[in-house]
Amino acid sequence: MTKRIAMWSGPRNLSTAMMYSFAARGDCRVVDEPFYGAYLAETGLDHPMRQDILGSMETDAAKVVDGLKSPATEPVFYQKHMTHHMLPHWPMAWMQDLCHVFLIRHPARVIASYARKREAPTLDDLGFVQQTRIFRSVADPIVIDSSDIRADPARMLQMLCDRIGITWTKAMLQWSTGGHAADGVWAAHWYGAVHRSTGFDAAEGDLPQLEPEYAPLLEAAMPHYEALAAHKIT
Repeated sequence: MTKRIAMWSGPRNLSTAMMYSFAARGDCRVVDEPFYGAYLAETGLDHPMRQDILGSMETDAAKVVDGLKSPATEPVFYQKHMTHHMLPHWPMAWMQDLCHVFLIRHPARVIASYARKREAPTLDDLGFVQQTRIFRSVADPIVIDSSDIRADPARMLQMLCDRIGITWTKAMLQWSTGGHAADGVWAAHWYGAVHRSTGFDAAEGDLPQLEPEYAPLLEAAMPHYEALAAHKIT
């Protein structure tokens, strides 16, 4: 039996590093944001590299689901999902047999990082509301905070593997520079820092000071972060 893991996060949240970590196990297939094309096709949103993304992957959400449910030979199948890519009217029955992990990060850090890559982010862009919705809809959700991982990756990943029900391996702490074959085409815009990395960055410092214009966005996102943080692995 393949253990299928759905890792749910918003953008700018250690999600690519986590995908690389699981890929480094040697027994794990990974997929990078499989619903991104379908999300852009249905919403019509103008994201960086939009046409490249639409031309590089499946844009029919039902067919994406078929691919995620298809037989896998690897013991572990890790699915990196962005919460805002899952539109509320899409069927969610396919998620019943997955192990669901929710990767969270303080909204101030998310907003500061996102704004450097794409101007004027909205609450919908950051995925906090969608993360709460998905969290409430699945059984036995697991929550882990990206700041905790960076502070002590070995300890936190071992605890995460124990909760998932897979064996922990030190191989998850290191990967090669330059990206991964499973990277989406959007990696050229978003993944520069992690492509230069060989492991998790050091512990994060103080929270960033946001521009005043982002204060309402931070205020709207915080209750969602705090609600999930109450359930996180410690």
